[in-house]
Amino acid sequence: MKKKMLTMAAAAAVAFSAGLQAQSLGPEELGRLQESFVLDAPSRAIQNVLTGDANIRGLALNREKQGKIDHYFKYRVDVKGITDQKQSGRCWMFTSMNVLRPGVMEKYRIDHFDFSHNYLYFYDILEKANLFLENVIRTAKRDIGDREVMTLFGSPVNDGGVWNLYFNLAAKYGVVPAEVMPETAHSDNTAQMIGLVNESLRRTGMQMRHSAEAGAKVDALRQRKMEGLEDVYRILALCLGEPPAKFTWRYKDADGNIRELKDCTPLQFHAEITPEGYTPDNYIMIMNDPTRPYYKVYEIQNYRNSYEGVNWVYLNLPNDAIKKAALASIKNNEAMYASCDVGKQFDSKKGISDPGLYDYSSLLGVDLDMDKADRIWSRQSGSSHAMTLVGCDVDQDGNPVKWEFENSWGPSAGNNGYITFTDEWFDEYMFRLVIRKAYLEQEAVDALDSKPVQLPMWDFMF
Repeated sequence: MKKKMLTMAAAAAVAFSAGLQAQSLGPEELGRLQESFVLDAPSRAIQNVLTGDANIRGLALNREKQGKIDHYFKYRVDVKGITDQKQSGRCWMFTSMNVLRPGVMEKYRIDHFDFSHNYLYFYDILEKANLFLENVIRTAKRDIGDREVMTLFGSPVNDGGVWNLYFNLAAKYGVVPAEVMPETAHSDNTAQMIGLVNESLRRTGMQMRHSAEAGAKVDALRQRKMEGLEDVYRILALCLGEPPAKFTWRYKDADGNIRELKDCTPLQFHAEITPEGYTPDNYIMIMNDPTRPYYKVYEIQNYRNSYEGVNWVYLNLPNDAIKKAALASIKNNEAMYASCDVGKQFDSKKGISDPGLYDYSSLLGVDLDMDKADRIWSRQSGSSHAMTLVGCDVDQDGNPVKWEFENSWGPSAGNNGYITFTDEWFDEYMFRLVIRKAYLEQEAVDALDSKPVQLPMWDFMF
C-alpha cells in the first residue's frame, strides 16, 4: 500500500512537471497588473507620501502601540553595564561573556567589569582557520563543485558563532579582563582584516588541493597548512596584538581598596570566574524551530571553531516549554544566552519589539502575513543576533507578557542598551536559549538522551 502511494505521488509530480510551461509577462499579463492598481484618492495620498519619504518603516509605525509597552519587569536578573561589540559579528561572544559578568563583579566586589573580547577573538579566528584547512585536507580529492567544498571556500572564517564556540575557546585558552588585551581598530571593525584572512586562506587551500591532486601525502599538506597558519597568525598579531601568556590585573573594590591579581594565566582566571558545572553537560541550547519535530536533539555538522571542540547541538522545543524554563532561570537570578531575529518589528530608538509595531500591510495595501515556519522555510526569518535574556514581566496569573534583552550595541542603543519585547514577539522571532538543564521539564530532559539528528552546515536554518 505504501509503495503504491509513493508511486502515485511520483506519477502526479511527473504529470505536473510535464504540464508546466513558463509564462512570460506579455501585453495581457501586463495589462492585468496595470488594471489592478487603482490610483484612487487614498492610494494617491500614500503614493505622494512614499515617493517623498524613503523611510517606509517610520511611515508604517503603528500609533496604537505607542506608549502601551513599558520597560518595567517583575522579575529581572541583577545585571548592570552595557557592552559594545562595535562593527563586528561577535554578538555570540559578547553574550556568552555577558552572562558571566555579574558573577565576576560580585566575586571581586567591583561596580564594573568586562572581558577582553579581543583576546578570545584572536584565538577564535586562528582556530577557525585551522579547522578550515583541516577540512580542505579532508575534502581535497573531491570535485571543487562539491557542495561541502563550495560551502567551505565560500566563507573560510567569519565573526559569527553560537555559545558552544565560546565554550570551546574559553576551555582551551582561558579569558582575561578587558584591560589586559584592549580592543583595537580591527577587533572593533573586523571586515577588512577578515577579508584579508580569507584571501590568504583561500590561496593556501587551493594550493593544498593542487598538491593533493598532484599526489602529495597528508604530511606534506599539513606542512603547507602550518605555513598558511603562520600567515594568519601574522595578520592577527599585527591587527589585534598578541595574546598574553600571563597578566597582572589591578582593580579597585567597593571599599575603594586597590587589589591586584598577579602573574595569572588566562586559564587560571577562567577557572576563577566560571561557575561550577558551566559546561555543555549542564547547560543546554534549546531552540524553537517549528519546521522540525519537537523534543528531538539536532547537531549541525562541523559547526564549531576548534578542530577538537564540540559541535553546535540543540534541543528543539515548543515555545511554551522554552518560556517556562526561561522564567524559572530569571527568577533564580540567572541570565541566559539567547538569539533571535532582532531586526523584525523592532523600534531601535525606543528599544521595543512587538509583532504589530509596524503595519506595513495597511500602509501598502499588501498582505505580508506568514507563520513562523513559512518565514523560516522561505528564508524570510532566522536568528540574526545574540543577546542576554535578563527580564520577564507577568500578568496577575503569572503568565509572561513581555521580556527583556541586555544588548551589546552600547548604552545609547534602544532603552539605555536594553530591548523590551512582548510575549507575542517571543513566539514569532525568538529562536535559541542556553539554559541550565535543571530548569527544563522532565520530558525535555528525557529527550536529551536521544541520538542527535545530523544536519549539514548549509542547512537552511544556519
